[in-house]
Amino acid sequence: MQKDKIQITTEFIKLDALLKFANAVATGGEAKQIVQDGLVKVNGETCTMRGKKIRPGDVVEVDGQLELTVE
Repeated sequence: MQKDKIQITTEFIKLDALLKFANAVATGGEAKQIVQDGLVKVNGETCTMRGKKIRPGDVVEVDGQLELTVE
């Protein structure tokens, strides 16, 4: 599994924006689809809310292939 650290300078970033920012997906539509399909976990739990607020310290896993740690 590939692991990346993503640094944000705001209080939070929405899940779909994080996926695009980290280049895990190419478009917002693709982000929406993988989230709705249950392929994204936030802190170990499947998340189906693409607007979920991701804060520093959260870990986002994409389809078991990519792990993003937000700092």
